[in-house]
Order: sequence, then C-alpha cells, then structure tokens
Amino acid sequence: MNQTTLISAKDIDKKWYIVDAADQTVGRLATQVAMVLRGKNKPNFTPHINNGDHVIIINAEKAKFTGKKESDKTYYHHSMHPGGLRRRTVAVQRELDARKILERAIKLMLPKNVQGGNQFRALHVFVGENHPYAAQKPVVLEVNTKKGDNK
Repeated sequence: MNQTTLISAKDIDKKWYIVDAADQTVGRLATQVAMVLRGKNKPNFTPHINNGDHVIIINAEKAKFTGKKESDKTYYHHSMHPGGLRRRTVAVQRELDARKILERAIKLMLPKNVQGGNQFRALHVFVGENHPYAAQKPVVLEVNTKKGDNK
C-alpha cells in the first residue's frame, strides 16, 4: 500500500526573490518568473495549490525587447464602446508606465483562473532600484535569459 503525503497550505514555505530586469529580455524573464510564481521550481509542485514564491522585479524600465519589437509591437485595449479601440506601442507604454510591460507579459503566462490571480498578487514590479520589501530579506534569483541556456 502506497502512503502519500498530502500537502496543505500551512506546509508551504513562501520565499522572497528579487530579480534585476536591467538588460534582460522581457519574454525570457517573464517565463522564468512565472515558473517561480507558480511554484514549478519546487519538488512538491501541486497544480491545485498555490505553493509559489514572491518575486520582486526592480529596474523594470531597463528590460529590453529583441528585434524591432520596441517600435512594432502594439498593445490593444478596448473600452467596449463604439470606436473604443486603443493602441500603444512598447515605446509609448514604457514612457507611461514601464511596470505594466512586465506585469502583462507575466500575467498572460499564469493560469486564467482564481489560482492564477492569487499567484499574480505575489509579483511586485518596480521602476528603479528602490522597493519597500527589504524586511523580507529577498534572495537574488538568477534567471537564464540567454538563448539556448535552458536548464
């Protein structure tokens, strides 16, 4: 008879990580951060339990895109009113709010359900080096964003 260990919310140890987005590619950074938010980097990953960690991203305005995406990539938003389609390029969005570029990229990589919303709340993105979470003693998270360095 196989005895399995059940994992519950009180058994989960949430850690805090910090990532410097300076000179990191947005998409590759987003995939690695999304895995940590979901908890897929832990040996006790369970899809129906939020066992992910908190991630702090600093220097969000210095994250980069490859190719011509800075000028060609467009974000769309519709107000659901006639003629309500709004478009923004990455360059315009970076000037208005650079945090939303990384937040959107990571949010779209999380599950589209209640669990994904809970995991997204563990993401904290900041423009610049300052953040209010020094008391949590975040550990530097090394992300591999070079092409072909998948581990």
